[in-house]
Amino acid sequence: MSRDETSTKLELDRIIFIGRTFEEYLEMFALTEHYLQGKTILDCPAGACSFTAIGRTLGLDVTACDIAYDHPDEDLKQKGKYDIDHAMHHMAKAKNNYHWGYFGDIDTLKQYRLSALHHCTKDMQESKHRYVSAVLPSLPFEDKAFDVVLSAHFLFMYGDRLDYCFHLETLNELLRVANQEVRIFPLVDLEGHRYSYLDKIMSDLRLAGYQVEEVSVPYAFQRNASSMLKIQKETKQK
Repeated sequence: MSRDETSTKLELDRIIFIGRTFEEYLEMFALTEHYLQGKTILDCPAGACSFTAIGRTLGLDVTACDIAYDHPDEDLKQKGKYDIDHAMHHMAKAKNNYHWGYFGDIDTLKQYRLSALHHCTKDMQESKHRYVSAVLPSLPFEDKAFDVVLSAHFLFMYGDRLDYCFHLETLNELLRVANQEVRIFPLVDLEGHRYSYLDKIMSDLRLAGYQVEEVSVPYAFQRNASSMLKIQKETKQK
């Protein structure tokens, strides 16, 4: 694909500390508050998302996990603000890779990202034990510790930097700590291209005994990013 104004890659030189809102999570993963009530939930890697913070106010049992959480809260808050500015600057160059019906414009998008950062860092100060530091593909949790595991904007998004073995090892680790299911969003990279080995990884997971499906979701922002990977453990063979 030519690198013109209609297909400009969102150039980010690193994986950033940025987050989505609770409402975005419900749409990205086709979830409802009712479905999540009474379940133990892991968000990994959670970054600066407000899913854990807002979920707690609604009575949800959510734990956030990210490599960044071993840094001081105030440092993360400042890093988040810098990373949001950094992302918005590059977003302007890649506007045509996105559908703007959800946010309207970049300024509104920035406010969503700042809101998520604010709720996340505030909640980290109030409930530090809910924010666990870890370096994938290894997690410091027991087997089947969580009913539902959510993983947003990490794995397949960085398919040009994280190889197939890392993806498979990480998915197996997420499945290890999941009791019921794992959901992954999105299934495309930063250019909006479907992850090259998605069919292979789905096949490998099915061979391992999991129920795997690609599910359309109501969230539509990045081009071609309107589906998630849903992996259920109920049918895993003993």
